[in-house]
Amino acid sequence: MSKPTDLVQGTLDLLILRTVALEPIHGWAIAQRIRQVSNEQLRVGQSALYPALHKLEHQGLIEAEWLRAKTIAAPSTTSSPRPAAKP
Repeated sequence: MSKPTDLVQGTLDLLILRTVALEPIHGWAIAQRIRQVSNEQLRVGQSALYPALHKLEHQGLIEAEWLRAKTIAAPSTTSSPRPAAKP
């Protein structure tokens, strides 16, 4: 059985993918859009957002440009996600 944290992480991943599917968007705006569409119920902090963005990029689901001031994420242009790395 999966842990509650697995469910939350998977949910965050889907929320991020849904958000960046609309347009390339920087990290802070992703968090704000999630907060807005959830009627202020979900607040995504940097400590959860940026690791999730890195993971999604590593999986090939998004492409990100990591700048010192902001991060811009967009859906990946590849046709399929990368296979999961073995631990």
